[in-house]
Order: sequence, then structure tokens, then C-alpha cells
Amino acid sequence: MSDRATTPAPDGSGPAQLPDPARPIAAGYAFTGPALDLGALLWDGVCHPDAQVRVPLPMLNRHGLVAGATGTGKTKTLQLVAEQLSAQGVPVFLADVKGDLSGIARPGQGGDRVSTRAAQTGQSWSAEGFPVEFLALGGIGHGIPVRATVTSFGPVLLSKVLGLNRTQEQSLGLIFHYADTKGLELIDLKDLRAVVAFLTSDEGKPELKDIGGLSTATAGVILRSLTAFEAQGMADFFGEPEFDTADLLRLAPDGRGLVSVLELPAVQEKPQLFSTFLMWLLADLFHDLPEVGDTDKPKLVFFFDEAHLLFHGASAAFLDAVTQTVRLIRSKGVGVFFVTQTPKDVPSDVLGQLGNRVQHALRAFTPDDQKALKATVKTFPDSPYDLEELLTGLGTGEAVITVLSENGAPTPVAATRLRAPESLMGPLDAAELDRAVRESPLHGRYAQAVDRESAYEKLTAAQARPPAEPPGTKRKKAPAEEPSLVEQVVGSGMFRSLARSVGTQLGREITRSLFGTARRGR
Repeated sequence: MSDRATTPAPDGSGPAQLPDPARPIAAGYAFTGPALDLGALLWDGVCHPDAQVRVPLPMLNRHGLVAGATGTGKTKTLQLVAEQLSAQGVPVFLADVKGDLSGIARPGQGGDRVSTRAAQTGQSWSAEGFPVEFLALGGIGHGIPVRATVTSFGPVLLSKVLGLNRTQEQSLGLIFHYADTKGLELIDLKDLRAVVAFLTSDEGKPELKDIGGLSTATAGVILRSLTAFEAQGMADFFGEPEFDTADLLRLAPDGRGLVSVLELPAVQEKPQLFSTFLMWLLADLFHDLPEVGDTDKPKLVFFFDEAHLLFHGASAAFLDAVTQTVRLIRSKGVGVFFVTQTPKDVPSDVLGQLGNRVQHALRAFTPDDQKALKATVKTFPDSPYDLEELLTGLGTGEAVITVLSENGAPTPVAATRLRAPESLMGPLDAAELDRAVRESPLHGRYAQAVDRESAYEKLTAAQARPPAEPPGTKRKKAPAEEPSLVEQVVGSGMFRSLARSVGTQLGREITRSLFGTARRGR
């Protein structure tokens, strides 16, 4: 007896009644609460519009993975999910590596392909644009400038950007610790360079003597790395005004979630930089947001594109920090989706926390491809599909999906034909992007860079002053008191003078998070 109750329609839309093996799969996605509609179930090559594949809205802070080979439709999946999140009042962050996602701000264009896809997936398609904020790293490209101060970026992330080894990273951490305790704000790269230069000078060397010291060789590597980094045009990414990640949590006046699109085409050739900057944004959110536990919907869904770049060459300590951040940030209402080519790009400790999976097609042309395919299949629950065959045969805009149900259990694996985005599937032109940026409420706050007094200016001024008057015998002294911690550490003549200029900031240790990131007071 055939397992198919009816014959599929010739247009591929599928029968109203599902084949027997597909019924339990469809039942696994019959949620009662709010959910995002991803597409329609595929079985044996036939699309069944009556069997919708969905993901519960409250489960989107349980993180996820969107994976697949180049050209399989990952970008359109991000667009589809971002639209529905925005419509349900959830802010979204998207990194737009190729410049393809800016069209989300404008209504899409209908046509035969869109109409066919909508009919196949049971979608009532209508053209619609969504509220978007365009951002750009350091203001390079089209977007509100996203900058970080060196102090808040922290030694761990900066070490990754500079390509420092573990020993050099530890020394950089010592430099940050010293600057933190002295109130020497590291706003931009010249501030950090000035502190390193001072600590290797004759007058500065004693400053770190009691806490490990800084070797001249290591300081030289750090300074050369900073110089090379700046020569590549990286200095613009560090400075003020620093981007406040709370601006990613905004709603539009109509209650829809704001979609923050970080435009990255202008820095595509700096992949280590932008992937680490994305981690800074995420770490900063983790550092500042309060605990909220499980909520009806996320406060933010953060899509981490080109995720393999973050993990490539990362130290064990760095990976541990990523793992802990991902594990803990869900309790602050933030969902994180890593976007990459194969699940093997993501460390197993992180992959194990990604409850929602959208896997587009994989290629199997080489032995490495075959190995990646087999590894990907093993990451899915058991299913009636032949996943190795299915994953290599999926068309563009099709995916294998499993998500967390409303009770937190994994849903059955479902081959899915995804819905069409309702916004423009393509980039806006440069003039329209620039106009959107000028009209943004954030433009006045972030557009113009500011260079206020910080470590470089303070050290330069201190070096220009005459040394503090040495203790003399002609002046009557007050009864001796036990020196304070600040007085014990700040012992040089130059810093006795500098101490008077930084006042109450001295001795204030900056609290740093897992990644060594820190924030100014808000």
C-alpha cells in the first residue's frame, strides 16, 4: 500500500492531505502561540502549503544557526526572519557583509517568481518595507558611524584584532589594568601607544615592577602591531562618540522592531576586524543588559554573519569567553544566530547551545566537502529523511529545519521551501542610503568624531611639566601616614604631577566582563 494518500498536483503545490510519514513532522510545528512562519513542508520533492514550518517567538532567544553553501539563500532567510521579527515588535541586528540586505527598508517587487513561491508555500504575499537603521564601522561606507573606545573594546578582543599571541595578550591586559587604575582613558589608538611608550621609558618602567613588568621586546611587538594596524586604515574604528548598544533595542513609532543593518561591504577585506567588532557589540550588550529570564519575545535577535571568522585561530580562552557569553546572554533576552557555511565552522560547545537550525544546501564535490556533509548530518536529530541526499539536493531557498517547540523540545527535522521576503530583495542605491543616514535620529549624536583629552594628552602634558618638587627638610611635614594604594603604585615624579590633573579618577578600577570589555557610565 502506498504511503501517499493522494496524488500531488502537477504544479508542485502539493495535495491537501499529507503523506503518512510527513504527518508527524507537520504536527511538530502546530504551535498555539505567536510564531514566525518560515515556509511549507517538503516531502519527496513536493511542497505542502497546508503544512507550515514555524518557530515559536519565545524560543528565539534560545539561539540558532543559519548555514549553507554560498548561493543557497542564506541572505534571503535572514531577510525573511528579520521582517517577521520586526512586525512582531522585536528589534533585529543584521551584519550585511555583501551589501544585499539594505533593501529591507523598501517594499519588495512582485512578479512570477514571487507569486509562484507564495502559492507553493501558502503565503499571502504583499510588498512591505520595514524600519531600518543603517550603521557602518568607523563611518566607512554608508551608515551611522559605529566606534568603540580602546578602553571599552578591551585587551582580549584587541589582541585578536592585532594578531597577538597569548603572552602578548597577557601583557596587553597588564597595560589595560594599569591604565584603568590610573584613570588614563584609552579612547583611541594613540592613547594606547602613548601608555605603552611611557611604560617602557626609563621613568615608566618602575610603574609595573611590582605586578610583573612589561618586557621591551613584547612592548615592541605591541607597538609595531599598532603601527601596522593604523597603516591599514583601522584607526577610524576606535574613538568617540562611542556607539551605545542600547540603540539596537529601539522600536519604531508604529511599534515594529527596528532593524539595525551594519553595512560591511567597505570593510570586506578586513574580516578579522568586523567579526571581532560584532563580538564587541554582543559582549557589550551582555555587560549592560539586566537579567530578564524567559520572556514572551526576545528583546533583540542578533545575527552574527560570517561566524567562522570569529572562531578561526581563536585561543582556548577566547572560545571559552564566547561560549559563556552565548550561554548567559539568553537570560538577558537576546537571541544570537550564527550564520556560516557549515555547522563545523562553529565550536561544538557553542553549537550545542543553538536550539534553532536552518540548514541550506551543502556541496559535496571534494573529500573535505563529503566529510563536512557527514558531520552536518550527525548534528541533526534522527529523521525519516535521507539527510545526506537531501542536503545536497535542496534548491535555492530551501532548507532543512529543526527548532525548539513551545515546551523547549526539538521539533522533527523538516525539509522546507522557504517563504519569499516581502521587502526589496536587493540593495538600495548609495544616494538613498546616504539620505536615510542623514535623516536618522542618531546622526547628530554619532556622525562627528570627537577627540577629547585622554591618555595621550595627559601623558604629553605631564612630560612637559617640571618634575614635582622633591621632599625637602626646610618644610615642616605632617605626621607620616601609611601611603595609600594609589600612592604606592604611582611613585614616579612625573605621575605625582599627573595625579593632580586626573583627580578622582585615580585608583578607580574599571569593571570588565568576560571579554575584558568595559563601558563608560550611562
